[in-house]
Amino acid sequence: MAKNGEDSGKINKGGYKMNEPPTDRPVRVYADGIYDLFHFGHARSLEQAKKSFPNTYLLVGCCNDEVTHKYKGKTVMTDIERYESLRHCKWVDEVIPDAPWVVTIEFLDKHRIDYVAHDSLPYADTSGAGKDVYEFVKSIGKFKETKRTEGISTSDIIMRIVKDYNEYVIRNLDRGYSRKDLGVSYVKEKRLRVNMGLKKLREEVKKQQEKVEEKMQTVTKTRNMWVDNADRMVAGFLEMFEEGCHKMGTAIRDRIQEQLMVKDKEDYYDDDDDEDYYDASTDEEYDDSSIGVKE
Repeated sequence: MAKNGEDSGKINKGGYKMNEPPTDRPVRVYADGIYDLFHFGHARSLEQAKKSFPNTYLLVGCCNDEVTHKYKGKTVMTDIERYESLRHCKWVDEVIPDAPWVVTIEFLDKHRIDYVAHDSLPYADTSGAGKDVYEFVKSIGKFKETKRTEGISTSDIIMRIVKDYNEYVIRNLDRGYSRKDLGVSYVKEKRLRVNMGLKKLREEVKKQQEKVEEKMQTVTKTRNMWVDNADRMVAGFLEMFEEGCHKMGTAIRDRIQEQLMVKDKEDYYDDDDDEDYYDASTDEEYDDSSIGVKE
């Protein structure tokens, strides 16, 4: 086995050879980039580089403004701001300012770099030194592949801002920035405010239309449900009504019978009282006649 990362001739999935990592010290992995508007895609790539080996020392190179503006274009953040963003990333052990656009053997030897970490897609060398910035590193077995995070990039973030430029201008004007700070003329400011007012009005109208449509859908759904269940609901109501009428009729009949029975009992006792009263009257009359004869 080769010692301290010397060429072992091992071929990886990318089709290029990769040296064996050193075993007697931390593996020194180097990642480079512009890191403008530092975002979670940058952080994830650095995390992958840091976790490439069980014991990794991660160095991150960042190009200065002069080199970046020459080969890639204007940045939003200055080189000092980009360096500081990297220093506050927990995966980074060391930041190398003023990094070269293309890594050379002298640079690798100076910083004792074992691997250069980057995604495997060819990165166009706008300096004219070659077709791929990492072509040389791949050829000597010092390239360590990482995966790119889809859906996020500095260009995407800038595109979002450009797309909603008017809103951000008004937002910053409302927060106290002057037209001069934003490079906006008086006429343009007024035009932007009118356009934003019209946009908000359209959004409000659209919101109200959506509410009306939602209510219409609810009414339609309720009507359809009533139509679908009308027969069942009516039949259920009639069944309940018929059952209730039957119970009420039975209760009335039982009540009438109960009242009749009470009446019969009362009439029976009244007849008995009348018979007793008649017999007593007869006796009294008999006694009177007897008294008349005696006279």
